[in-house]
Amino acid sequence: MTIQITDRAQNEINNILKREKKGSFFRVSIEGGGCSGFKYVFTIESTINNDDIKINNLIIDKISLKYLEQSILDYQDTLIEKAFKIQNPNAQSSCGCGISFSL
Repeated sequence: MTIQITDRAQNEINNILKREKKGSFFRVSIEGGGCSGFKYVFTIESTINNDDIKINNLIIDKISLKYLEQSILDYQDTLIEKAFKIQNPNAQSSCGCGISFSL
C-alpha cells in the first residue's frame, strides 16, 4: 500500500460515510492551487473511476497517488480544530494550515 491510513482517520471516514448515501466513498485528491502550489482535496463520491485506487472506502486517482506516495492520512480532533491531516514525505514545504504544499 502506498498510503497509510491511521485508525483515527479510518474511523472518521466511516462516521462521515454513515451519513452519506449507501455506496459512497471518501476521495483524497491533489489539485493545483493553495498558497504553496498544490492542495489536498477531500470529497465524497458515489462512483469510482477507472484510474482510481481503492483502499477500504477511500479512493485516490493514480495521478494524486504519485504525490501521496508513502504519506500518512490522519485525523486530528483537538480544541482548536477537527481535520484530516496528511503527513507527506514528498512535500518540501507546506503552509501553516496544512492544506497546501510544494514539491
